[in-house]
Amino acid sequence: MALRDLLKKVAEGRLSIDEAERQIKLLALEDIAGVLRLDIGREVRRGIPEVVLAEYKSVEQLRAAINGFLEVRGRAIVSRLRDEHLEVLEEFKSKGYAVELSASRRVAIVKKRDFAIAKTGGRIGVVTAGTADIPIADEVRLIAEELGCDVVMLHDIGIAGVHRTLEAAKKMIEEDVDVVVAIAGMEGALPSIMASLLDIPVIGLPTSMGYGLGGGGFTALLSMLQSCSPGLLVVNIDNSVGAAVAATLIANRAAKFRRGLK
Repeated sequence: MALRDLLKKVAEGRLSIDEAERQIKLLALEDIAGVLRLDIGREVRRGIPEVVLAEYKSVEQLRAAINGFLEVRGRAIVSRLRDEHLEVLEEFKSKGYAVELSASRRVAIVKKRDFAIAKTGGRIGVVTAGTADIPIADEVRLIAEELGCDVVMLHDIGIAGVHRTLEAAKKMIEEDVDVVVAIAGMEGALPSIMASLLDIPVIGLPTSMGYGLGGGGFTALLSMLQSCSPGLLVVNIDNSVGAAVAATLIANRAAKFRRGLK
């Protein structure tokens, strides 16, 4: 629950002061075994929870981090998983927790089965230049949907067949999305074209799918950064979490004003 919503419920008499105090205390950091300091209260402050970066954590540290979030918040979002981490997810699944893994097997949601997602009304478009970019797109989708947004996805609409790109832009307009995440790993031109056709923010997400000189996403990143299309924002190579969170903040803000809130 966002801090503003919490205070509003207190003012309306729908939440006791004691319960409000308990939730506000979640703003404090949670110390796990003297090694991990989980920012449990980030979701209250920002509307976006801390995402556990698994890449440099041992299996034991990851297990402890997920346990910490489950005990206090009922949900843990994990990114950049390694293969050896997947056994931890199986452990939580065997204990009755709901576990959803992205197509890339790098991003996962672990939560209590009765954990309810609060739909925000935010609408996000996610488009990929090629099918090789789909695993990263699925990471964006999984995180954005978990944070309450509706996601419209279109794949394989790269500029090698520019008519596909134009049709995709038309679809985004028809769906009235608030922001588009455009994902590409080759020459990286897709986000620039989408930004030139749409009147909403476009977030360019380069992927490491390119090959040869300038491969690994490097050319795509530089192309996006050098774009002439105003309104294009760019995150780092394969940074699905950064793109998903930025898109969610934009979409949720837009949804808030659609509902007439300030």
